Amino acid sequence: MNEVNVDVAVIGAGTAGLAAYRAAIAAGRGAVIIEGGPYGTTCARVGCMPSKLLIAAAEAAHVTEKWDTFGIRLEGTVRVDGAAVMARIKRERDRFVGFVLKGVDNIPADHKLRGHAHFLDDHSLQVDDHTVVTFGRAVIATGSSPSIPPALKGAGDRLIVNDDVFDWDDLPSSVAVFGPGVIGLEIGQALHRLGVRTEVFGRGHFVGPFSDPALKAYATQTFGEEFPLFTDARVSSIERVGDGVRLMQDFDDGSSTVKDFDWVIAATGRAPNVKHLGLENTSVTLGANGVPEFDRTTMQCGSTGIFIAGDANNDVPLLHEAADEGRIAGENAARFPQVLPGLRREPIGVVFSDPQLATVGRRFADLVPDSFVTGEVSFEDQGRARVVLRNRGLLHVYAEKGSGRLLGCEMIGPDVEHLAHLLAWAMQSGMTVQR
Repeated sequence: MNEVNVDVAVIGAGTAGLAAYRAAIAAGRGAVIIEGGPYGTTCARVGCMPSKLLIAAAEAAHVTEKWDTFGIRLEGTVRVDGAAVMARIKRERDRFVGFVLKGVDNIPADHKLRGHAHFLDDHSLQVDDHTVVTFGRAVIATGSSPSIPPALKGAGDRLIVNDDVFDWDDLPSSVAVFGPGVIGLEIGQALHRLGVRTEVFGRGHFVGPFSDPALKAYATQTFGEEFPLFTDARVSSIERVGDGVRLMQDFDDGSSTVKDFDWVIAATGRAPNVKHLGLENTSVTLGANGVPEFDRTTMQCGSTGIFIAGDANNDVPLLHEAADEGRIAGENAARFPQVLPGLRREPIGVVFSDPQLATVGRRFADLVPDSFVTGEVSFEDQGRARVVLRNRGLLHVYAEKGSGRLLGCEMIGPDVEHLAHLLAWAMQSGMTVQR
């Protein structure tokens, strides 16, 4: 068994892990980074980048549908070459992953350990069956994995997760997407616009990231007018049949419908990769979901020298948050026990559907009733939006009663990513309705 002694051990070489490792090294500490899977971040390999490539192809196919209203006539038909669409997605995806791999290649070989790590105690890890790492501090940055409800398992080998979409060589003829959240809406709408017969199924009337009833209703109506969207579906059976999947959907009037699809895509959330880390061998306190309790300003788990960052902590699963958390965790691991709070951004999340969805700051459900007022703006008669035929949207901004301090926002509308960034800056600056 090999033995390694180091100041800081980082478990996971994704966005958070790389940021933590670099921060520890920059602080002058000795560090190793341990990875049991393929190098390359979730964002580059199966997340942000390939999904945006799919969306970009869908937007290119969809734009022609509005030409006639502008007086521009299209002779013939638009044909989507599914194989060419997927070839570009994979080609560009591999290019983005390559940038990450170059960064990993620049890490000295003796700072990298390959294998799955688990804790032996508060100051030692075992990596597979080949290495024991003794450390002063550790950063858990093991990311997350798709979570699949047991009810979908009847689809057999025709059940995939959203990550698997980007390995297709061609577009299928039909898909059933389960989960109308951030990922499900993006992928579902994109596939629909690329000519794939798509239906999206959810439970509990959830849609996107929204908690405001008015925004949920508006988004449900808007997307439901473009493709079949069932936000509280009752699917009584799913089975593998022939070359695809057959499901039975039940309705409130007592009727049922049988539907056949090529694939079932589970876009039903992600779970933190902490189950096999041996955290029970440490003195950290575990929450109900097995994730260590931690301080989100320092990333420290209790009073220990163990820190947790990125999707592994199940807090805010976004790229920029993972990078921030990794840096904070790495800096604090390097200076431990003198742990300091790091600067956290105003929460912001964007769904790159059309229209886009965004939340900034505190959502409606996070606010104390009667402590705030709501400002509302509709995009339906907004000049710029109507000029470009994208006048579907609704914005709710929440402000504290009395002080007028901006608290949060939920919105759907054309390119609201830009409004979201403006509001995030305003909230981080402590601005009010008056100034």
